[in-house]
Amino acid sequence: MKAYFNNVQTLDELRKQYRDLLKRYHPDNGGSEEETKAINVEYERLFKTLKDKHTRQDNATDSNTDNNKSSFDNMRYNFEEDELLREMLQKVIHLSDITIEIIGNWLWISGNTYPYRKELKDLGFKFAGQKKSWYWHSDAFRKRSHRKLSMDDIRNYYGSTEVETDRCKRIGA
Repeated sequence: MKAYFNNVQTLDELRKQYRDLLKRYHPDNGGSEEETKAINVEYERLFKTLKDKHTRQDNATDSNTDNNKSSFDNMRYNFEEDELLREMLQKVIHLSDITIEIIGNWLWISGNTYPYRKELKDLGFKFAGQKKSWYWHSDAFRKRSHRKLSMDDIRNYYGSTEVETDRCKRIGA
């Protein structure tokens, strides 16, 4: 059995390698369904291992500190968010002539989105007119301020990763 992931120590490394592998092996990008399934199986196994490791470390930290339990829980990584983001990314990665960015736990789609507007809306994306981009986030997010941020401000604050789509693969090939 081929190992697709290399020396993954953190969930962030796992997610980054997963996105890169999808760019290469997804059927919509010229890969095969078998390879994509094998990548997903390996991802799930590594995700569970790293999640368990993360949970054990958190429990050890809990037992060694007198911190307020509710504030610690607010800082804990939400693994369900990661799964929802992954599922939504799988639904839009096949779209061509667009740019997909993962910023924090949000998906932002820009470029020639007009042909996909109905599909994006049906998937739960909303259009940000001032940013001229579609965005998606899980229901868990609630905005707490009324500040308006530019895309650059958002990228700088949360970090950003651009996902390669069919259009990028054709140009780069």
